[in-house]
Amino acid sequence: MSLKIPDNIRESIEKKGGLKKILEEMPSERELQEHANVYSSLGDVIRLKTLCFLCNQSSCVCLLKDVVNLSYSRLSYHLSVMKNSGLINGEKKGNYIIYSLTPIGKKYCREICGGNEE
Repeated sequence: MSLKIPDNIRESIEKKGGLKKILEEMPSERELQEHANVYSSLGDVIRLKTLCFLCNQSSCVCLLKDVVNLSYSRLSYHLSVMKNSGLINGEKKGNYIIYSLTPIGKKYCREICGGNEE
């Protein structure tokens, strides 16, 4: 390394196989962007509450509306953000769209809500 860095940092990097090896072991830019999208999506109390509810119960919009106390249009926006980040999916059943957690959503559900996902 040509950079002037503290000896203890340089030694630690060398013990780990060098800077190149450390960088190679990091997640890819794509993976980091996926995580950033999910964390951005979860940066809202309404979406966290929705995640935790869906962790325990799949639901239609009419029920979610009452759970989070929002208008249909505002709830639609939040559900869209969650769908776009891969946390939930919606399956059309008759006149309803039933929302449930994706595998990614279940992972974050366990970490954040501590519930038993459906």
